[in-house]
Amino acid sequence: MSFPIQDDGPVEHMSTLPQDVDLVVIGGGVIGICTALYAVRQGMSVLVLEKGRVAAEQSSRNWGWIRVQGRDLAEIPIALEAQDLWQALDRTCEGRLGVRTVGVTYLARTGKEMAGFAGWLKQAAPLGVSSKLLTDKETSALLGEPKAPWVGALHTPTDMKGEPWVAVPELARLAASEGALIRERCAVRGLRRSDGRVTGVVTEEGVVATRRVVLAGGAWSSLFLRRHGVDIPQLSVKSTVMATAPLPQVVNTAAVDYRMAFRPRADGGYTLAPAAFAELFVGPDAVRHLRRYLPLALSGEFDVKLRGPAPRGYPDAIGTARHWADGEQSPFERMRILNPPPNHSKIKDLKGDFEAIYPQVGGVDSTAEWAGMIDVLPDVVPVVDEEPSIPGLIVVTGMCGHGFGIGPAFGRIAADLAAGKDTGHDLSRFRIMRFRDGTKLQSGPNL
Repeated sequence: MSFPIQDDGPVEHMSTLPQDVDLVVIGGGVIGICTALYAVRQGMSVLVLEKGRVAAEQSSRNWGWIRVQGRDLAEIPIALEAQDLWQALDRTCEGRLGVRTVGVTYLARTGKEMAGFAGWLKQAAPLGVSSKLLTDKETSALLGEPKAPWVGALHTPTDMKGEPWVAVPELARLAASEGALIRERCAVRGLRRSDGRVTGVVTEEGVVATRRVVLAGGAWSSLFLRRHGVDIPQLSVKSTVMATAPLPQVVNTAAVDYRMAFRPRADGGYTLAPAAFAELFVGPDAVRHLRRYLPLALSGEFDVKLRGPAPRGYPDAIGTARHWADGEQSPFERMRILNPPPNHSKIKDLKGDFEAIYPQVGGVDSTAEWAGMIDVLPDVVPVVDEEPSIPGLIVVTGMCGHGFGIGPAFGRIAADLAAGKDTGHDLSRFRIMRFRDGTKLQSGPNL
């Protein structure tokens, strides 16, 4: 599987549209594919509809971390379940997902940063995390004696990594082999409803009847919802990533400091990314939701750079339609794959920073450079809930960069929500109504 996944190669999943199914999943990323997999395992008939290609957007463009460390307390039990599910899925797929326990390490330059790590660990420890604080000497030994001024670290030895652009397409093949119907290059234009309740979906190729829909559209979810009168303050930010050529294996854990994140790859190279850096293209939704994001922006915890108007065709571009009829071409058909260019200045910085920390690697060359659009919400936790105004519509979005690692568990949860079953987790933190009922938003940890 080459990267990035493009829209000009042969399409792998071309299931014929059925007349009706128990569940339609909108979006062929990790959440949507895992929802379909666990739903068919419950005996449901399932159709996944993807406007472009499976995993072609953020689900294959992320860092590949499968972590519990640093998560919001409400996410920790779900992230722990996700790690168990990743391991089980990798066994089923005979190791092809690239899942490997490497640990995740958050690196501190100051005592203040260490105190922040300690505060999170004090709250998280009762939930069963394996995390621990490391001294400067322990950190240096774990990280291969790097040339860096780290005074200590927070380390979770049981955290993992996977290979995103291999893993998610492989999971789609598994779901299809177990009975899920998957159709690429088939956008959903809207919902059919009767007395407010979902009765079907309108696609660019016709109508499919269903009473249950899971929306897992990533950066496109809020645009789809707005067409149906549902407003959530979701935006998208661009994140740049690169894969190095094979290098001497100087460090075997995933780690991040104030400058960069890195992890070992299955091919002998490393995935590198700027740590907290993201780019926000300004558009109408960004302006409308500015008030919601001000507390996060003023906290100084994220390095978000404002860029000029959102490019043509992006979800929040000025010219992107917010309303369209069922018989009209939708924005999802006009842009099959959201494929932003990487920030080449940041790529240059990443190479130089990794060489400075590990001079023994020599020069760092890249085999791939890319960017993805991360769906974010102002409290840095997702929405996983049924939309009250549209019974039958379950929204799973705003993963805030956490979606790949936690994907199998939220997919399992979404399948249970669609089946009307107890999910086994407290989902109150992920309510969609928190943005409407006056709830004071509490931001998740920026760790």
